[in-house]
Amino acid sequence: LKQVNHGHELPEDFWIPIALDTNNITSLSPFLVPQDHLGGSGIFYSMAGFMFFVFVVGTAINTLTIACTMKYKKLRSHLNYILLNLAVANLLVSCVGSFTACCSFASRYFIFGPLACKIEGFMATLGGMVSLWSLAVVAFERWLVICKPLGNFVFKPDHAIACCVFTWVFGLIASVPPLVGWSRYIPEGLQCSCGPDWYTTNNKYNNETYVMFLFCFCFAVPFATIVFCYGQLLITLKMAAKAQAESASTQKAEREVTRMVVVMVLGFLVCWMPYASFAVWVVNNRGQSFDLRLATIPSCFSKASAVYNPVIYVLFNKQFRSSMMMMLGMGGGEEESSTTQSVTEVSKVGPA
Repeated sequence: LKQVNHGHELPEDFWIPIALDTNNITSLSPFLVPQDHLGGSGIFYSMAGFMFFVFVVGTAINTLTIACTMKYKKLRSHLNYILLNLAVANLLVSCVGSFTACCSFASRYFIFGPLACKIEGFMATLGGMVSLWSLAVVAFERWLVICKPLGNFVFKPDHAIACCVFTWVFGLIASVPPLVGWSRYIPEGLQCSCGPDWYTTNNKYNNETYVMFLFCFCFAVPFATIVFCYGQLLITLKMAAKAQAESASTQKAEREVTRMVVVMVLGFLVCWMPYASFAVWVVNNRGQSFDLRLATIPSCFSKASAVYNPVIYVLFNKQFRSSMMMMLGMGGGEEESSTTQSVTEVSKVGPA
């Protein structure tokens, strides 16, 4: 597609971030016509299939997590509150974000209109931010319980509830601004799903400052929290394992937790690094052309987290896994508790 500059006025509800050979940008609105000028139909239908998979599997696995927690008392430990919170946030992303994206990719444009775009952008961003902060809180809680940085501090149900509320407050702080004029929610990438405006600059929306705010507040800070907390956890565990060098179960626990920590950190990076790096690149390279298919990838990775986050944090938890198998009539029975609980026991006899 030949790019031609015509000096278009900034549309209020969308922005196609490549120059188009037309004097009437509204005629190519992603709310009105298929966006075939941005890519072949095969790309749109492939994305529709992927979003359908995320919608079906993400909705099923997170609904099952919530149902199991409600049915089995052993899962209603306050240490699992944050995992339930994560499931609710993931459900929001899969039911709202992935479903609307699936329908829109299948139609090759955002069929639900500008208002629905703002709602979908807000809901998906809120769910994503709550999910993101929940991962940081999981790390923080495990650091508190296992490393005991506050000495004899006891982590109680009230503290667990406060941590869950914290994730929603921070999620709202991140997702509300585009609704009130600091950035805006518009179709992104191939124009079939909505998110914050990464593209436009030097206008009333102040997108640059919002993107940098998101990068610092919703990526750098949670990531630093995760790395610090899990780093301290591994140090504590290695000290405990060294004190019990003859214990095979302790050495096994150390290997399991080390592997899980690596998986958790990589899971966070896979989910949010594409969004963070792409947004910062766009802000610092205004006017540079880029492939809109690549611009769609970050949104896909973040929405797909509704599937792989519960796999990492729930299915790898032996209590949850056995309860899900029992609920589905696949046996399961009572298994040993989660790795975190095992490590707690190990760390009790480790160095103070």
